[in-house]
Amino acid sequence: MMDIKIAVGQRIKELRIIRNITQEQLAYISELDRTYINSVENGRRNISIINLEKISKGLRIHLKDFFDAKIF
Repeated sequence: MMDIKIAVGQRIKELRIIRNITQEQLAYISELDRTYINSVENGRRNISIINLEKISKGLRIHLKDFFDAKIF
């Protein structure tokens, strides 16, 4: 089983790319720093549920749908 930090980061990156959004744009929409988004996407940061909710809203996806992926 994949490390949860890596899986969450890969899912964020996957959704961001599908929506054609840059890390900088997602950071702005989510009111987070671009370097934080980068660290989460690369599995280097442990994301809080609050920040995951902000990112999910920025990606226009419900949290339940965020976790509805084969990666999990």
